[in-house]
Amino acid sequence: MYDQLKLDNQLCFRLYTAARLVMQAYYPYFEPLGITYPQYLVLMVLWETDRQPVNTIAKRLCLETNTITPLLQRMEQQGLVTRVKGKEDSRQRIVCLTDKGKALEEQAKVIPECLASKICEQGIDTQEITQTIPALDKLIEGLKQTENRNKSIK
Repeated sequence: MYDQLKLDNQLCFRLYTAARLVMQAYYPYFEPLGITYPQYLVLMVLWETDRQPVNTIAKRLCLETNTITPLLQRMEQQGLVTRVKGKEDSRQRIVCLTDKGKALEEQAKVIPECLASKICEQGIDTQEITQTIPALDKLIEGLKQTENRNKSIK
């Protein structure tokens, strides 16, 4: 067997597993709010700055607009956001929080702290996890550049 093909030698497996388990850990906090993890991400972007174009939100979340559009449609049906035509370009859609979407921020503000407490209960140092953020950001940026180069080759 090739060492490079052993599961234990794969960074991608660890990242996939960590991402899946993090989303799973969030679920009990999202269920009472009636939202999913991807919706939470969109809401966080809009809580920072309301009234953003779809493509800006997609870029911030490292997603394609065709991935985020169905998500936004579901959020609109739930009454969390509205999508309006851009004033300067009517083809552009601007996403705005509704009162319901704004109210969720107050309820969601405890989620990061609750999750951090849950992690600490498992004997994991949250400071150690926080220190991995710059390395993950660097990895993400490198992978985005690789993806952009691959798109330009096609």
